[in-house]
Amino acid sequence: MPAKARGVLERIRTDKVEFVDLQIIDMVGKLNHVTVPSYNMTEEALSGGLPKLDGSSLRGFKEIFESDMVILPDQSTYALIPWQTSKGYRTARMLSFVMEAGGKKHFSRDSRFMAQNAETYLRGRGFDRSYWGPELEFFIFDGAEWETNPRQREMGSFYRIRSREVESPQQYSFRPKEGYYPSEPHDTLMDVRNEITRVMHDNFGTHVEAHHHEVAGEGQCEINVMYDTLLSQADKLATLKYAVKNVAANAGMVATMMPKPIFGDNGSGLHVHASLWRGQNNAFYDSGDKYAELSQTGRYFVGGLLNHSRSLAAIVAPTTNSYKRLVPGFEAPIFIAWSKGNRSANVRVPAYFNGKQAAKRVEFRTPDPSCNQYLAFSAMLMAGLDGITRKMDPGDPVDEDIYKLTQVRRRELGVKELPRDLMDATDSLQSDNAYLKPLFESDLIDWIIEYGRAQHREVASRPTPREFYLYFDL
Repeated sequence: MPAKARGVLERIRTDKVEFVDLQIIDMVGKLNHVTVPSYNMTEEALSGGLPKLDGSSLRGFKEIFESDMVILPDQSTYALIPWQTSKGYRTARMLSFVMEAGGKKHFSRDSRFMAQNAETYLRGRGFDRSYWGPELEFFIFDGAEWETNPRQREMGSFYRIRSREVESPQQYSFRPKEGYYPSEPHDTLMDVRNEITRVMHDNFGTHVEAHHHEVAGEGQCEINVMYDTLLSQADKLATLKYAVKNVAANAGMVATMMPKPIFGDNGSGLHVHASLWRGQNNAFYDSGDKYAELSQTGRYFVGGLLNHSRSLAAIVAPTTNSYKRLVPGFEAPIFIAWSKGNRSANVRVPAYFNGKQAAKRVEFRTPDPSCNQYLAFSAMLMAGLDGITRKMDPGDPVDEDIYKLTQVRRRELGVKELPRDLMDATDSLQSDNAYLKPLFESDLIDWIIEYGRAQHREVASRPTPREFYLYFDL
């Protein structure tokens, strides 16, 4: 028996695990699982022999005539699930790869496998590794309700969100856009975030840098984890989303990664920080650069992100709701530009520290938490590397509040806009995807485009309550 498998099986015995949860990621980034009794966890199972998978039942995987697949556990992701153990079921989890029938070949659309390939591709381009640091924003509510017309159940008639920060008997509530960094008792979600942080550290081995209440007035939170390499960080983010939802549920609440659940207040972003390294040297750092201590390599990486921002949007902001976040007035980036500390640009070079090589990175502000982070990080990497290969000049930084600039002034500065909706984003991806081709197969790009367009039509073709308000009396 291989030493690695022997080690995991020994941990299962030592931890007295009764069940093992094997978790996989579908194409839209949703976590799925199958649970195996621990007595069935053998060397064969750890080698991809158990359990089987119907690939036609997961979004973006297989057609019904070719659906047989198997699951390969990633033993490095073994961890105990605390909320299962607290219920009396000692359960461990392992994130897993999806394999073709026979278990010998990786499924090309498995996004974890793609993230692994992205790291291999990076090394082939002369870099040793990349570091990624996402800032996860999300909402936690006491509850959410929506109803549908009984004769046309697809049409939403109304929704209502219950938030303790609005309905608390102490009336400790926030006005819209005034929820940033409040102390207790106004911050009623500190205990929930503390528990998420404890679980991430004690059970999943993830170091959280900090957590806080975010800007939106009702239930918006942010948790930041320590930077890590691409696949490992994508795994940590998948685990963080998993922990957020389960800890909230166990507290009698509900968490959502929906980018814009509340009209008239800030939405949730997923600001992603990235850097490329050769050995001990940060390829983005140049102490001689007077503007942002950003190297020429870093500038070309920024140029790639800017040049491909519109097509990247279809991957990093992949829902119709994403574009309700990307509107003026709520700190969301709608303009394609870069700057040192300017949050109205969609690419920033954070300026918190000077003269510190380890801290130099590029921040991409377009993504939101509804994305599949494995695909998002991989696509961002490919865009940045394309910028480095083709020496894409990002142009001059824009150090003005872009929201307040006239259209003429924006044109003078070369500032373009992100897509207005998901259809616009998928059109951009259709016309600009060559930079993804070394990693993303053409059929996957086609699926992303068609799935996005189907979502757009799903929403755009149905009457909404707001349309009744505006037009019923015409």
